[in-house]
Amino acid sequence: MDPIETNPESYKVIFENDQVRVLEYLDHPGHLTKPHEHPDSVMYTLSTFSRRLHADGGTRDVEITAGTTGWLPAQIHAGENIGQTDTHVIFVELKRESALTAHIGPQI
Repeated sequence: MDPIETNPESYKVIFENDQVRVLEYLDHPGHLTKPHEHPDSVMYTLSTFSRRLHADGGTRDVEITAGTTGWLPAQIHAGENIGQTDTHVIFVELKRESALTAHIGPQI
């Protein structure tokens, strides 16, 4: 359920290495994505928007202003642009634990 595959019209990879994948997301009012998943991520909003998130059999409406940065735990959802503006967002998806943590092992 990779968003690049389920919603290629809205998501594009703008950077990727073995630690992170950076996605740009852009849609227009009225657009509804197909269900997809995200790993733990950091989101940075480039526009102010209103969205309806569909997950776990329910919905939740959110309004987010441009310049907001926030942590998003791993999730599966679909999103619907219910506002009057484009949704434009950057996601920094985490791929795995850091090489340093993996090398030194768990903290005691």
